[in-house]
Amino acid sequence: MRKFSLSSILLLCLAILVVDILAFYWLQSITQLVDKPLFTKIINIAFWTFTIGLISSIVILKLKLDAIAPLLKQQLISTFYGLAISSFIPKLIFVIIITILYASNYVFSASESVIIVPIVGLLSGVLPFLVIAYGIFRTVYRFKVHHVTISSQKVPPNFHNFKIVQISDLHLGSFMYRFKILKRAVKLINDLEPDLIVFTGDLVNNYAWELRGWQRVFRNLSATSGKFAILGNHDYGDYSQWKSPEDKKANLVAIKQFYEDIGFQLLLNSTVYVSKNNDEIAIIGVENWGKPPFKQYGDLNKAMKNMRSVPFKILLSHDPSHWPEEVIQDTDIDLTLSGHTHGMQAGIQFKTRQWSPIKYKYEHWAGLYKKGEQYLYVNRGLGWLGFPGRLGMRPEITKLHLQRI
Repeated sequence: MRKFSLSSILLLCLAILVVDILAFYWLQSITQLVDKPLFTKIINIAFWTFTIGLISSIVILKLKLDAIAPLLKQQLISTFYGLAISSFIPKLIFVIIITILYASNYVFSASESVIIVPIVGLLSGVLPFLVIAYGIFRTVYRFKVHHVTISSQKVPPNFHNFKIVQISDLHLGSFMYRFKILKRAVKLINDLEPDLIVFTGDLVNNYAWELRGWQRVFRNLSATSGKFAILGNHDYGDYSQWKSPEDKKANLVAIKQFYEDIGFQLLLNSTVYVSKNNDEIAIIGVENWGKPPFKQYGDLNKAMKNMRSVPFKILLSHDPSHWPEEVIQDTDIDLTLSGHTHGMQAGIQFKTRQWSPIKYKYEHWAGLYKKGEQYLYVNRGLGWLGFPGRLGMRPEITKLHLQRI
């Protein structure tokens, strides 16, 4: 998780305060309908106690951040991030809706305005709060298996119905060593009976210490033809301050060692071949490649250098921005598997239609895309980062079926 400057934190707190002042102003139009002064006083005290407490806690946390133990720091950041989102967004919607209603109160009669406007305004704040709370406490760990078929005449005969399970963006530090949660995901994956398991980056938030104890969970993942992984942007430690370059390097070495400990082959701008009877496919893995400000460690040319001729090629590349920039049309790679976006952990999905604010940053942000005969699949992530919830964008396990046509 990236660090924010004190000025950025103070601007955030100012925004929270401004929205809360406006929300409190409009709240009076609702509480005045209740002829119970004590009840109104309790509501007002509770409102400002929460606001002042939240803002004070955010500022104090920022000032004392470096002195806090790493695990506790992560817990506190996630807690206050969740509180800020679940408070700020509903109040902002409440302020916007009720302001519009009062600004256009000529639509209602005076008697209607007194009743309808406060009720609609209140619902506009309560409903988003309930949705966000549901995303934090219910859907954040409701894993969903997406079944995807990749049809191509280039799939070798012996790889027809070959099963690949993709997982991505675990961000293990966010799980706070709650091993039972991901044991459920491991069981779901193994029940799919995969031939191949691939992990497309962001194992941690920043630090190798986040991996303590997780070996015994992920060693249980089983695939008949191998398990492969790549690094994501968070795995390099670029979002942390280090005492020395050696400390940062040691952190990365420990993360790489974790993959070896759990039986995954980490692909660092390299290619491996998976064989089945007399046929084979290529698995190409690049280090993280992203548009600035993300660093470009990935080297696709290096990964494909001296590559032998195989009919079907699969690329593991963490950031889906890589696909239009270097993959489609410039290579004969058939399928690219990415993650990174998390689907913003918030969106709307209905049958084949989906929408998320992340689409305004990433052209390819969730699900299957096709250009000519080349495919890209973007996994929505299994973990979470920052906001400790998921709204309409459940954590994903992807099962891809290769089919020869």
